[in-house]
Amino acid sequence: MASVLAKTAKLSMATLLLMAVSVFTPAMADPNPRPWENWKTDFERTDIDVSAIISGGPPKDGIPAIDDPKFITIAKATALSDREPVIGIEINGDARAYPLGVLMRHEIANDVIGGKPVIVTFCPLCNSAIVFDAMIDGKRHDFGTTGRLRNSDLVMYDRQTESWWQQFSGEALIGHYVGTKLTPIPSRMESFANFKKRFPEGKVMAGNHGSLASYGANPYTGYDSAARPFLYRGEMPKNIDPMERVVVVREGTKSIVVTMKAVRKKGRMKLSGFEIVWTKGQASALDTRRISEGREVGNITVTRMKDGKKKDVVHDVTFAFVAHAFMPDTTITK
Repeated sequence: MASVLAKTAKLSMATLLLMAVSVFTPAMADPNPRPWENWKTDFERTDIDVSAIISGGPPKDGIPAIDDPKFITIAKATALSDREPVIGIEINGDARAYPLGVLMRHEIANDVIGGKPVIVTFCPLCNSAIVFDAMIDGKRHDFGTTGRLRNSDLVMYDRQTESWWQQFSGEALIGHYVGTKLTPIPSRMESFANFKKRFPEGKVMAGNHGSLASYGANPYTGYDSAARPFLYRGEMPKNIDPMERVVVVREGTKSIVVTMKAVRKKGRMKLSGFEIVWTKGQASALDTRRISEGREVGNITVTRMKDGKKKDVVHDVTFAFVAHAFMPDTTITK
């Protein structure tokens, strides 16, 4: 344990406690939960090895999803610095920013943008920000947190059938919807300054109460410079830092993983018909205690030409260990 602590001297006490749990607590091999959680999930239906699902600590809904998000104007979002990361989404002329400083404490926001029901998700341990269509089989679904992880990634559940879903892939793991996959929606993890420039009349989510005053802190201080990820027992990628940021693009049968460092070095890359661009100005959400003071990581955009115009493509900026865990056959371009 001493060697582990030496390598993570910059981490907060809360983070070190999380690491201690991950080192010394056996994995909960059976996802069937504590009796008081009152799950209605059909645990007999699954096509994965359930021993890979472990407890992240909190119980069902212990990390509370946002079900009635409140929004403020850009002018009133004075608590957000220009460098702070947000998830920027625009649907049918309705542009909204979801600060990672808010999602850090909630991980899921159930919302409707431009008339489309969506699930806005963020997994801090994977730095994975993905937006999904909330319509399944023609019905709107809303989601909560199970308190479980698989490959260090958030396992969500839908409240209609209580099926369990993987955040990174959008796949149903256990329950009624096994074999179903959520449809991702293009979004950007971008600086607040970038969002304001793109959508000066956009809205900013301010939690359930309409105020950003109590948000903006990172409980995982120093996490993205740690020697290894927390609560992860899978194989590590070879010849690359497991915590290095990578850009993941999945569209149809195409899968691309490229390091953010490679894109930053060139500024602009073209791979398999996609244009990937890095620009400066975004702080890491997982570095310093105050997100606004985090080190520079920059912004990524992924687009392709469609009908003579550049269109945003669904992508994610995550860590190398995550890409390797869920996409082991995809080479990481460095």
